[in-house]
Amino acid sequence: MPEGLQEVRMAKSNGQFVRCLITALATGIAGLVALDTRFVGAANFRKLTGTEIRNRFAGKQLTDEIHYRLLYEKDGTLRSFSMGVKKTGKWVVEKDELCLYLGENDDGCYQVTRSGDQIELLPMGLGGPLDGILQPAYYGNGDK
Repeated sequence: MPEGLQEVRMAKSNGQFVRCLITALATGIAGLVALDTRFVGAANFRKLTGTEIRNRFAGKQLTDEIHYRLLYEKDGTLRSFSMGVKKTGKWVVEKDELCLYLGENDDGCYQVTRSGDQIELLPMGLGGPLDGILQPAYYGNGDK
């Protein structure tokens, strides 16, 4: 292979490598910025008091808008709609915690935090956290 052609191929190869490296670095930096933004947003969550929980949840529903919907009726009835399964139980506020009872292993109380429309329920015992949006209750399709 002529020497000049070999140099052109190496230059092309090096240019592609540099572009690939720059793309990888930009993607990594964008990922870190997005991750950092999430942590900053999490820092804005504020713990709700028992009175705030009662006032915010009564007559509303907490949902991730895809997998589940928990409907908090004003009389303390809790209606759960999760992945096509409907359950009825009760909800109460004890001290500054929201307690959910649906006859499941992870029934119990949660610390409630809020940032804008976002709500996080952090379990005080077993079970995983829940997060979603608190919105007006929806009673479509004969759910009530």
